[in-house]
Amino acid sequence: MQIERETTIAAPVERVWELLTQGEHVGRWFGDAGAEIDLRPGGAMLVHWAGMGTARMRVVDVQPPRRFSYRWAPMRQHWGQEPTDANSTLVEFTLAEEADSTRLRVVESGFEALEGTDEQRRGSLDDNTDGWEKQLANVREYAGRVAA
Repeated sequence: MQIERETTIAAPVERVWELLTQGEHVGRWFGDAGAEIDLRPGGAMLVHWAGMGTARMRVVDVQPPRRFSYRWAPMRQHWGQEPTDANSTLVEFTLAEEADSTRLRVVESGFEALEGTDEQRRGSLDDNTDGWEKQLANVREYAGRVAA
């Protein structure tokens, strides 16, 4: 059980990398109330939403400007908890040059290992499948309106 989505963003790889890894940007296109990122393997990442509270993430891999991954607890009953192997999925971003743009790919995996019922795991997968469609549209739109 995993989600795979791609989009093309009209910006260079280095710029898209900044949008994915700097709190000032992530807190605008992903969260709506700010974000903090300790950009190193094992570093903490916090993304805030006015209506949902804070998601806690743990940075897994940082390979500028091509690969970035983190773990987070996406299920409602684990929301806001520190990610563990039992409550979190792995989100992996890969960036590739494509003419004057960037191909951004996101893969979220590990739903089958989450604590909870099959129905809860399926619900989280479905929610995040829709969510990544929206979030990739958000980052694409955000890239088009922020200055480099």
